[in-house]
Amino acid sequence: MTDITLTDTQADAVRRTKEWYLKCKAELKAKKPLSQQVWRVFGYAGTGKSTITKYALAELGNITVLSGTFTGKAARVLTQKGTPATTIHSMCYKVSEPSKEAIEKAKEELAKLRGDGPGNGDQMMWRAMMRTREEAIKEMHRPTFVLNGDGPVRDCDLIVLDEVSMVNETMAADLMSFGKPILVLGDPGQLPPIKGDGAFTQAVPDVMLTEIHRQAEGSAIIRLATMAREGKFIPYGVYSDSVVKLRKSELGPEDLLQADQVLTGMNATRLMLNNAMRRASGRTSVLPDGPEEKIICLRNQNDIGLVNGSFLTLSDIEDGDEYGFRAQVVTDDGTDVGRRTIYKGAFLDHIEFDKDRAQRDHWKKKGLVDASFGNAITVHKSQGSGWKNIVWFDDGFGRDLVRNQHAYTAITRAEEGLVILA
Repeated sequence: MTDITLTDTQADAVRRTKEWYLKCKAELKAKKPLSQQVWRVFGYAGTGKSTITKYALAELGNITVLSGTFTGKAARVLTQKGTPATTIHSMCYKVSEPSKEAIEKAKEELAKLRGDGPGNGDQMMWRAMMRTREEAIKEMHRPTFVLNGDGPVRDCDLIVLDEVSMVNETMAADLMSFGKPILVLGDPGQLPPIKGDGAFTQAVPDVMLTEIHRQAEGSAIIRLATMAREGKFIPYGVYSDSVVKLRKSELGPEDLLQADQVLTGMNATRLMLNNAMRRASGRTSVLPDGPEEKIICLRNQNDIGLVNGSFLTLSDIEDGDEYGFRAQVVTDDGTDVGRRTIYKGAFLDHIEFDKDRAQRDHWKKKGLVDASFGNAITVHKSQGSGWKNIVWFDDGFGRDLVRNQHAYTAITRAEEGLVILA
């Protein structure tokens, strides 16, 4: 199927993966519970996880495979490479959230409780009730997801998941509840979920690839990624014609504009870098000012083809009300999704950050495109994506193991050129 010759380790991994699936298939046919529902194929950057997966699937023949990733951007990348994929959320969940009327009723009840006061009752109890109602209203503003029993998982034969370091225990349990065989591809060196630990990366892998592919041997990026994963200090200096570590003072925002993508750790640094890079390019507007602006989508909107983590081109921009502005929107794969209203919040945060803005504007932003300036993005947002040349602006994010995972993830986003600024 390709001109790649598998190593003995990779060939053995293909054989064992095939045997695992055939055993699962036989157990399901006999209506027996799966003795091993999850098969873990793990490996560090450059070891060929995707290669052995393609070989294994080819040997399984005509089966229905459902491929999923944690982020929308990662799903888009896999699809563009010829493997149709979707997000784990869209394959497993449907949105369930209270109506606007239910939220208004809860607010009215809170207002009445506040107006009535403690009366002759215990004031401490009254305050506790007030706090409970306030917290309940906050939770109501957060959309919740419920399992979708009629979704695409129902009719598939095998689930294949990539970037599983981001999948937490709750999501993993929900996936397993469908009773389907699950092949997971993971890199234990990468960042875990923002909340909780990576559920699929906690157990010992069935296949662990550590041998670097011949194509990756000698790569400065792979070498630095390995150092980062092992917690070794990366000295300043030149590592190849296109890989270097410099001090932050050696490059200015105008230099950062030459990179395909700038990555950093903390949101505060992201905001600062976007502001500096926009100023360096001569932009002074609060909102995007034309199709040359780099804009990143912050939320999936499957009904109109928008994917979290993908980049957007905005043109024919005109201001609207205090919550949104209008623009013609084209995705990074060239799809014209029409004239849309874009939420202003993430752009206004570059001028004055407001941690309560998203919750306060929940109903006002519903249905609007959620996007932000994308010259600089966080390493978390970059997972599942790659760029030819990147700058990693190391702002010291993370400690100990998280620090190593963050550095490793940042470095492995680079395909050819890498500049580390520290």
